[in-house]
Amino acid sequence: MTLWFVFALMTVAAIFAVLLPLGRSGRAQEQGGPHQGSEVAVYKDQLAEIERDLAVGLIAAPEAEAARVEISRRLLAAAAGEPAAAPKSNLKWRRSAAVLALVGLPLVAIGVYMPLGSPRLQDFPLAERERGTGMARSLENLVVQVEQHLEKNPTDGRGWNVLAPVLQRLGRFDDAVRAYRNALTYNGESPERRSDLGEAIAAAAGGVVTAEAKTEFERAHALDADDPKSNYFLGLAAEQDGRKDDAANIWRALLAKAPSDAPWRPLVQSSLARVGGGGSGTVPALSDETIAASKDMAEGDRNAMVRGMVERLATRLKQNGDDVEGWLRLVRAYLVMGDRDKAKGASTDARQAVANDAERLRQLNEGLKTLGLDG
Repeated sequence: MTLWFVFALMTVAAIFAVLLPLGRSGRAQEQGGPHQGSEVAVYKDQLAEIERDLAVGLIAAPEAEAARVEISRRLLAAAAGEPAAAPKSNLKWRRSAAVLALVGLPLVAIGVYMPLGSPRLQDFPLAERERGTGMARSLENLVVQVEQHLEKNPTDGRGWNVLAPVLQRLGRFDDAVRAYRNALTYNGESPERRSDLGEAIAAAAGGVVTAEAKTEFERAHALDADDPKSNYFLGLAAEQDGRKDDAANIWRALLAKAPSDAPWRPLVQSSLARVGGGGSGTVPALSDETIAASKDMAEGDRNAMVRGMVERLATRLKQNGDDVEGWLRLVRAYLVMGDRDKAKGASTDARQAVANDAERLRQLNEGLKTLGLDG
């Protein structure tokens, strides 16, 4: 009810803002006539006074004639500029117009509002409100609010947990590092928080895994040897140090334990392909089961087994090319084996096989892009 009362006051104020100047304008016109009339009367009095002065000898005839001509000229000008009598404003009509405005405008406003903004309408879903222009606060404004809250409540660990990843997504890496440190201070140790802090430090350094970042990843790994993020970045640190074999081994072990639907698998696989699978000549198998089965085999036997599986996969895909995941496994295997020409040939064959299926082609192109074959 308070909101409706405010709207009513705003409507009345707007109406009076329009009607009040109109009323003043009418009164000003009524006041203008007497002013002009008094000016004409003054000139007439001056002419009469000249005649009296001439009669008693206070002014010479030539001077009286000159003054009479000048005053007559002014009198004619004033008389010519006097407007016709303005019609008197009708008080009854003005009151009627005011009542109509006071009653009619709110009714029209309500009639427009009800179908568009009825209070009976349900709330918009959150996603739609975020997409709506002017209906959702910007991410930056929300960050400012959280930061203001944390200035007053610096020990709110949950607030630091919420703020840190948002700052990182906004590219405010130094602030994200500070937020992650506070999250650790007020929430305690966890491999996830240590890994997140290390990632923010690396991001602030332009993607370089610095000694400080590496220390955080090692702490996360000590807390949980299977933590995916710390393992990935420890492999990246090894690659940046020039130890490609170590990087490949770390990433192979990470893939061996990773669920098949892990969202970060393509990133690790493309990174492994980038280092060529390491310098040991060992090729990662095409599935977790193959890796487990090949652990006790000699290196030569293991490589032969993997190459045999690659060839069988290639033959199957030539017969049934709808398997997008199969094509990606084949391309990835060729890259790891160091045969980039075969990988490019397989990617071309894959695109031709799914060319008539837009969805499969999109999935294939996205997968190939993660493998560095988006051309």
